[in-house]
Amino acid sequence: MKGFRGFTIILAFVGSTLFGQQPPPQQPNGPGPQQQPPSQQQLPPQNGNEGEPRQPGFQSGPYAKQTPPPPAVVPVPIAPPQPNGPVEKSLVRITATEVAPDYRAPWNAGMFGRGVGAGFVIDGNRIMTNAHVVSNSRYLTVERDGDPNKYPAKVLFVAHDCDLALITVASPNFYKNMQPVKFGGIPQLESTVSAYGYPIGGERMSVTTGIVSRIDFQLYTHSSIDQHLAIQISAQINPGNSGGPVMQNTKVVGVAFQGYSGDVAQGVAYMVPTPVINRFLKDVNDGHYDGYVDLGLTFAKLQNPAQRRYLGLKDDGRGVLVETVVAAGPCAKLLRPGDVLLSIDNHPIASDGNVDLEGEHVEMPEVVERKFKGDAVKFDIWRDKQAISGSVQLDTVPPYLMQSHKYDVRPRYVLYGGLLFQPLSLDLLEAYQPQDLRLRHFFDFYVIDQLYLEHPDVIVLTNILPDPINTYLSAYRGGIVDDINGKKIRTLDELAQAFAQPADRLVINMIGDGPPLVLDPKQVEAARERIRSRYNVVREENLQEQPSAKTTAMQTNL
Repeated sequence: MKGFRGFTIILAFVGSTLFGQQPPPQQPNGPGPQQQPPSQQQLPPQNGNEGEPRQPGFQSGPYAKQTPPPPAVVPVPIAPPQPNGPVEKSLVRITATEVAPDYRAPWNAGMFGRGVGAGFVIDGNRIMTNAHVVSNSRYLTVERDGDPNKYPAKVLFVAHDCDLALITVASPNFYKNMQPVKFGGIPQLESTVSAYGYPIGGERMSVTTGIVSRIDFQLYTHSSIDQHLAIQISAQINPGNSGGPVMQNTKVVGVAFQGYSGDVAQGVAYMVPTPVINRFLKDVNDGHYDGYVDLGLTFAKLQNPAQRRYLGLKDDGRGVLVETVVAAGPCAKLLRPGDVLLSIDNHPIASDGNVDLEGEHVEMPEVVERKFKGDAVKFDIWRDKQAISGSVQLDTVPPYLMQSHKYDVRPRYVLYGGLLFQPLSLDLLEAYQPQDLRLRHFFDFYVIDQLYLEHPDVIVLTNILPDPINTYLSAYRGGIVDDINGKKIRTLDELAQAFAQPADRLVINMIGDGPPLVLDPKQVEAARERIRSRYNVVREENLQEQPSAKTTAMQTNL
């Protein structure tokens, strides 16, 4: 389920290789308190030394004969139990070398980085981890407990919408003595779980223990737009824990993936639960990841009695009000604003937007979360005080992608006369941090106000490489292109085509008030090589989201 952006969510989450821990508390099932040895027991006080223990074997008085004490009884240490078994035979340490795109100079290779995360072996000689551990990676190595070797790994599947990934190691020796883990269900509130990983760059396995604090829909910050079921735990999650298993009773009940920094909240971390994990594994069974489907609508609760009477609803606590329907979404042919959804797939929808599903009281989108592309979903609808029903075929909603982070692709852009034009996106906003309210409006309301219908690409003049032909154009930086020589510009491809057309001059109108930006194509052509050489521009345009340069092995599917 996608979240709409009408406000800014301030979450400080760990970046490329998330999370870790503090020293574990004493195991609740560990050995009980041991008896004090006789040498530590209290004896009756004598000679005024009241309250002090008297050691056996010593006599009192100035001329008392001193005799050595008997040997102390040394308790034999008892190893605490391992409630989750030999986790070190399943856990791996992942090191990723990554190159993040440079949106300020998109023709460059990008920014080089390196990070550490965790993963664990599952059936089929596969390793599960987080998508953010392997995103934008160029080279991966995997290490296992007790083995000094670093094994090259390749990515099998990446699901950026739910922050999960599968990788594998080609070496036949790697999986010897490794034990694939089994998955459990959703743990109960207040039950104890343990998180395993390699926090803060550590090279030895670390474990933290905590309780399950909350089970709820949460924003997945890797994409920054998708909302899925997530489980909050009190176990400490720090950089290096990302991708590690969270276990209970020898089974994996989640994957550690995000948490709050200390200046926002204390002891709040999240794991990807097994319903999300199982859906990801089922999706890739056909050798391709299709991604999450979405209804493409927003709804409001219907708990106000006067509002319910106005709509002609029964006083039965059922129904939610449809607020917006995305024209590019699967529900556009069936639903419209003002409809009341009474049930979904025969599950009654409560007035607070929840449904009972498999014995759990969950939010209504959870029904769709467990479905796949092409599946059908049925609605019972209250419209104009009459009951109707219908079904839709589920699919993705492409306009949401503009509001999400993107990985493993090169940024799209056109450079013309030193002017850099780029489509508006979340990554673009984070790179430039613009203050223009018009840009914020186009971004925040891109889906809700159906702005994508007229502007599939919101083309922004983001940067200017200074040159004599563009010296006086800085005032246009941050403007949104409306038309060129009277022709509407809807996509980046249309912008490139407009620049390629022969013309005496190019008149570029921006959205809003103000004079047009005018360029002389002859001057632009004369300055072309000068600008390219001065700013080391390797390529003047990239119109498609081409995959980043990776080795063939890292693009291999199962």
